[in-house]
Amino acid sequence: MSNLGMADTKTITIIGVIVLVIVAVAAYYAGQQSAVPQTVTETVTQTVTSTVTVTTTVGVTPTTTPTSPTITVKPAKIIWASTQLVPPEEQAFVKNTLLAEFKKETNVDVEFVGISYEDLSVRMESEQTSGKVTISIMGDLHGGLDYFASKGWLEDLSKFGTLPGRTFPKVLEEYSRLYGIKAYVPWMTATYVMVVNKEAFKYLPEGLTEEDVIKGTSKWTYDAFLAWAKKLYEETGGPKVGFPAGPKGLFVRFLHGYLYPAFTGAQVKNFDSDDAVKMWEYLKELWKYVHPSSTTWDAMADPLLKGEVWIAWDHTARIKDAITTKPDQFVIVPVPAGPKGRGFILVIAGLAIPKNAPHQDAAWALIEYLTRPETQVKVLENVGFFPTVQEASAKIAAGPLKILAEGVGNLLSTPDALVALIPSLGAKGGDFKNVYITAFQRIVLNNEDIKPVISELAPVLKGLFEETGAPLPPPDSKS
Repeated sequence: MSNLGMADTKTITIIGVIVLVIVAVAAYYAGQQSAVPQTVTETVTQTVTSTVTVTTTVGVTPTTTPTSPTITVKPAKIIWASTQLVPPEEQAFVKNTLLAEFKKETNVDVEFVGISYEDLSVRMESEQTSGKVTISIMGDLHGGLDYFASKGWLEDLSKFGTLPGRTFPKVLEEYSRLYGIKAYVPWMTATYVMVVNKEAFKYLPEGLTEEDVIKGTSKWTYDAFLAWAKKLYEETGGPKVGFPAGPKGLFVRFLHGYLYPAFTGAQVKNFDSDDAVKMWEYLKELWKYVHPSSTTWDAMADPLLKGEVWIAWDHTARIKDAITTKPDQFVIVPVPAGPKGRGFILVIAGLAIPKNAPHQDAAWALIEYLTRPETQVKVLENVGFFPTVQEASAKIAAGPLKILAEGVGNLLSTPDALVALIPSLGAKGGDFKNVYITAFQRIVLNNEDIKPVISELAPVLKGLFEETGAPLPPPDSKS
């Protein structure tokens, strides 16, 4: 998910702003935290073993440079289980580029295991309860890592010290501290956005301008989106809006993290409210102008490139190919606003070490490598996830990713932003998604009455949180 521009100062500013805006928006929900300490020097010595020197500076800005133990990495083979970068082309990049370079540098052989959220949860529970831990490092979303930390299944990473040469946004640092420990190191950020073929701007409804859409003004609402979709349908002879609602698509995130917060102010607790009824009525009306192949599409880059749709919603990583292939044809825009605000998901992926994991020194060395600014830029260029370290902005070269950067920046900086996080439900995460997909299928595709369906499903949804003891996710927990 390819190459963004830092040849000029303007572009540096744009990318830097993205990270800073993530901090500003999420800080509203996470609260204030003490300043992130300045990082210090890094020494890497490689012979038969690799030596990484780090310094321990947790929670304060040091006036002197403290010392910390040297981590010696012996040749080893470790398992990295990850719910992220699982699609075949992304795994190829991880194995053939990232891990190949890491092995050359450290003599550590890493087996990358792409795994589902549910399977990772089951494996973690099995290994932790049996005491036979095989996973040395894992990559997962904040919600999953929150769940594992609540169970006491993660090492406190503060024992390794800080990572020199990189600055993590303060709010990401705060999110990564869970249940009294440093549970994970922020690894990647992402969100889901709308992509517009510039041809679609010729068909804007009355009262809506191109600037309104690109900047996410108060006029760019779901009602305006409906009017635009209808006009495109009527004046081009067919539907020009598409969603990744196929078997492996991420449309469920649009339902629970975008529409529900925008119309009801919450993801879960207002699931069967009167506002939710209005939301489903809206989606039924919008779906008349959505491309029928949406229920078969798992990602929207190809439909955009083929011209099958002119407006699409998807994960930034899954639409990157459209932007890099035809950068002059597409623009990333903020999602529309609903009655309660402009709901959207902020995705935070982190790297953690399971409790009692083998080869923890090698796992920490891999975390150090994966969070280097230059490594983070490679991830952005190849798979479209945004860096978590501020120093990466100065290393991004000019190119089509500027479009992604500007679009994400515009979304995060909208004044009515309503941030949603994916909940921490462990193995029940699949059941959570199924509730929303079932509601969509029954209400929108099968035309069942709205209120009976959501009234039936609401206890199932809320029961997942009662059963697991998981907290309600933002914005529910903030309202």
